[in-house]
Amino acid sequence: MLDNATLKTLEQAIRQSGDVTVTLSRASGAGGGCINQAYRLHGEGRDYFVKFNQRSLLPMFEAEEQGLREIAASGTVRAPEPVSCGIAGGRAYLLMEYLPLHTGRGDTDRALGRQLAALHRIEQPYFGWSRDNTIGSTPQPNPQTHDWTDFWSQHRLGFQLRLAADQGYGGRLQTLGEQLLNRLGTLLADHHPHPSLLHGDLWGGNYAADESGQPVIFDPACYYGDREADLAMTELFGGYGADFYAAYREAYPLDAGYPIRKTLYNLYHILNHLNLFGGGYAGQAESMMSRLLAEVR
Repeated sequence: MLDNATLKTLEQAIRQSGDVTVTLSRASGAGGGCINQAYRLHGEGRDYFVKFNQRSLLPMFEAEEQGLREIAASGTVRAPEPVSCGIAGGRAYLLMEYLPLHTGRGDTDRALGRQLAALHRIEQPYFGWSRDNTIGSTPQPNPQTHDWTDFWSQHRLGFQLRLAADQGYGGRLQTLGEQLLNRLGTLLADHHPHPSLLHGDLWGGNYAADESGQPVIFDPACYYGDREADLAMTELFGGYGADFYAAYREAYPLDAGYPIRKTLYNLYHILNHLNLFGGGYAGQAESMMSRLLAEVR
């Protein structure tokens, strides 16, 4: 639970944001995933949601706050409204509105498909973002780059492979990784994506429905990239129905070759899971790289 001093610090942050009459009565535990500690803050007339992590990870929350604001500014799909980000009780926090969330299905899936397509039509003249952020708790570099193959090679797959090498994952993983990076230009030769605004971490656990049945996406790792990278991750761990994909494709048809590129884009997340959690992800990554290399041999 949160001590009273921390609760008062958060109350003051809410008041400074504009809700000058708020009084927080208590905090109760809430699901925050495996990275953060999270609480529901109970106030008079309005509740809030707050995530905590170690003080040094404040930039992670600052980038997430910026991502939530950028998604909201797109006017496409709902994301929780951030309220404040800072230090309370010696820890970094991100404070936002509390939304009662439910499992999305049917009409909600279809609405998300259309809204995500609209989000992906928000473009920039570069790949990357205005700042670096994180994927999970792993650093995610986002230098502004004009070549997608170069961006994905250096700042996504190459970066994760270097992290894996630093943690002792060498051998076949690095051999296949080097071969894949060398053939990436061939694999993506006929694909020329626009830099679309991406959620960046759109697995099934980061999507739900609000009380009116409208889609809500949260926990973003935003950047501008190939929209297929978002679509690919929706297929990685499940959680999205057929109605979602049908609505997305109707609003924004996919280019030929997506089934192959889907593996390429999801390889990034599997390598990240290897770096975060270890275990069997090395074998899965090697299998994915072997399948991709078979496409260009």
